[in-house]
Amino acid sequence: MADEVKKGLEGVVVAESALSHIDGDAGKLVYRGYTIEDLARGASYEEVVYLLWHGNLPNREELESFNESMAEERAVDDGVMDTVRELAESDSNPMAALRTAVSMLATYDPDDSESDPADHEANLRKGRRITAKMPTILAAFTRIRNGDDPVEPRTDLGHAENFLYMLNDEEPDDVLADVFDQALVLHADHGLNASTFSAMVTASTLADLHSAVTSAIGTLSGSLHGGANANVMRMLEEVDDANQDPVEWVQEALDEGRRVAGFGHRVYNVKDPRAKILGEQSEELGEATGDTKWYEMSVAIEEYIKEEKGLAPNVDFYSASTYYQMGIPIDIYTPIFAVSRVGGWIAHVLEQYDDNRLIRPRAKYVGEKDADLVPLNER
Repeated sequence: MADEVKKGLEGVVVAESALSHIDGDAGKLVYRGYTIEDLARGASYEEVVYLLWHGNLPNREELESFNESMAEERAVDDGVMDTVRELAESDSNPMAALRTAVSMLATYDPDDSESDPADHEANLRKGRRITAKMPTILAAFTRIRNGDDPVEPRTDLGHAENFLYMLNDEEPDDVLADVFDQALVLHADHGLNASTFSAMVTASTLADLHSAVTSAIGTLSGSLHGGANANVMRMLEEVDDANQDPVEWVQEALDEGRRVAGFGHRVYNVKDPRAKILGEQSEELGEATGDTKWYEMSVAIEEYIKEEKGLAPNVDFYSASTYYQMGIPIDIYTPIFAVSRVGGWIAHVLEQYDDNRLIRPRAKYVGEKDADLVPLNER
C-alpha cells in the first residue's frame, strides 16, 4: 500500500483542519460549523474572515475594530502602484499582475523583514494588509488598462462595497453591494483545494505569508481551478452570439468533443451548495434589470447536462452570469476569486504554521534502473 499511487492525491487525507468541511454526497459546506447558506445570507465577508482567522464570529465591538483595522490598510504603496500601472499599460494578464503585485507587498510590509515567519500575531497583521490591499490593486489595474485613473479606497465603506466603488468610481446600490458581499463569502474557503494546498506547502517550508499567498494565486490562475468561471461566461456569450437555443448549442459542442465549463467537482457528487445561492443571485439581478436571459440560458444548460451526463453545476457556473450582470469584466473573474479566497488561504497557512511539518510527499519511481554509464566520447 505504501507504493500505491493516488493521482492528484484524490481521496488522500494529508492534514487536519478546523476551518471548513465539505460533505460531497449531501452537498453541504460549513465554515467552522456554520452552514454556507447561513453565512452567505447573515454575515458579511469581514465577519467570515474574522471567523476563519480567529475561530469565532465577532461581536459588534470586535467587528468594528476588525473592520477599522482592515480599512486602514487599503492604500497601496507608490512603488507597488507604479508596477501595477506598468503592467496595466502593457496589457498584462490580470492574474499575473495580481500575483506580481502581491509578491511586491512583502517589500513594503513593516512586519515582513523583522518577524519570524511563524509569528502568529505578525501573520495576522500581514494577513489584514494583504486582504485589504488586493482589491485596491485589482481595481486600479482594471481602471488603468481602460484608460481611467485609479480611485482611492475609502475607509467608510465595507470590503465588498469599497471594491465596487474603486472599480466603477461610484458607490454601488445596496443590491449590488449585498450580492457581491455574498459572492465573496461563498468563495472564502473550500477545504484543501489546489490553491490552498499550494499555500500550505509553501508555508510548510517556513517561507513567509506573502510567498504562500503568491503561490496560491499562481495555482488559482489555472483553467482547472479559478479560471473556470471566465470560461463559463465566454461559453454563454458564444451561445448568445450564435442566437441559438442553448440546449442545441450544448448538444453540438458535446458532439464535437468540447467540454462544457462549470460542471462536475472533485468533491461534490451533487449540486454545489454555492451554485444554488449564486443561481438565486443571478436570477434576482436579471429580474432587477428586466433581462433574465443569462439566468434562463444557464438553467436550460444545467438541466440538460444533468439529464444527459449526470453532472451538477459547481460554483463557477452561476458566478459567471452573476458577475456579468454586475458589469464586471470577464477576465477579472478569477482575480476576484483570489480577492475572496485569500481569507481562507491565510487561515490555512496560520493553521499550518501553528502545527508545522514540512510537506514532502514521495513519488513512485517508474524509470530505468541499473543503467551503465557510457563515457562521453563513446556516446
